Amino acid sequence: MIAIAVPLILVLLAVSFAVAMQRIGVQSEASWPQRAPFLGGGLPETHAWQRFHVRYYPMTLLFIAFEMEMMFMYPWAVVYVETGLTALVEMVMFLGILSVGILYGWREGVFRWQ
Repeated sequence: MIAIAVPLILVLLAVSFAVAMQRIGVQSEASWPQRAPFLGGGLPETHAWQRFHVRYYPMTLLFIAFEMEMMFMYPWAVVYVETGLTALVEMVMFLGILSVGILYGWREGVFRWQ
């Protein structure tokens, strides 16, 4: 399988490179239309790896808590039908743990936007 895959990959890369060189006319640098942002509007004002303010991180963690809650509640509904009270107790414990995180975020003022 490797004996077939490696040459095939090399051939496909060579064809791709040849087609690309033919399209741009074997130039070392692409022209302006090829470097322009694609369907993005204008040029970016800041670099994509810029740092975000620290006040956004608690809201992100809270969003993840809500998402985890919803992700586990859908399959839980199926399990609840099969197991009954045991599944209900487990879900109450799970929601209790997540609620502690949400209450902590509320106390710290994560929901207040300035």
